[in-house]
Amino acid sequence: MSPIKLLGIPENYAAHGSQVDHMLDVVHWFMLVLFVGWTLFFFYCIFRFWHRRHPKAAYDGVKSHLSSHLEVGVIIVEAVLLLGFAFPLWAERVDSWKEVQKLDPVRVRVIGWQFGWTYHYPGADGKFGRVQPGLMSGTNDLGIDFEDPNAWDDFTSPILKLPVNRPAVLNIGSKDVIHNYHIVPMRIQQDAIPGREIPMWFTPVKTMETFVVCGQLCGEGHANMIGTMEVVAAGDFQSWFDGNTDAALKANKK
Repeated sequence: MSPIKLLGIPENYAAHGSQVDHMLDVVHWFMLVLFVGWTLFFFYCIFRFWHRRHPKAAYDGVKSHLSSHLEVGVIIVEAVLLLGFAFPLWAERVDSWKEVQKLDPVRVRVIGWQFGWTYHYPGADGKFGRVQPGLMSGTNDLGIDFEDPNAWDDFTSPILKLPVNRPAVLNIGSKDVIHNYHIVPMRIQQDAIPGREIPMWFTPVKTMETFVVCGQLCGEGHANMIGTMEVVAAGDFQSWFDGNTDAALKANKK
């Protein structure tokens, strides 16, 4: 039985997500054991030290070391969770970065702003064009420099569209304040920090459409900062990608 599924977590759609779910299940079972144990101890204390049974207070203190042993046990279990689950999962994610880059991943720049997301695709050449903040305008909200030949086939999208069963590398950034790009069904999130672009990667394993939310309080419109993500068949993605690339070349090539 999975506690997180009983609590309503959405279905996992990422290759690495089962490891995350397993760790969350273990943590929730541990929390349940702690809750039951300390609740029973609480009621035991209420009964054991009821004022009618002990009308006179004793100031000798606790003579048993049971609570100390329990606290040591809790620390050991927490250390096992950290060293046995969290660290290896994080190490695997870090070590897989070089391997992911060899698998021809889809690359997208994801830029947060109050209160939405813009997606920048590099076009058929696979190279992002130069970006300059001074070029930002109503028609060029990311400041892409179309004098750069690498930018001629670049295009932006209001939704994130990815192919199924192909790794995706998203470079997460922000135009204004700190945001957080959070895709719950992919079991992944990353802070969007102004002045930096931080990569995060995953492999969708099923076609789907979902919402992307901001996981960092970023202003009065934070609750409405919801994006859309679509995972589609490889052929459908390529048709969409090629169509946008051709349109960008016609509009931007000098």
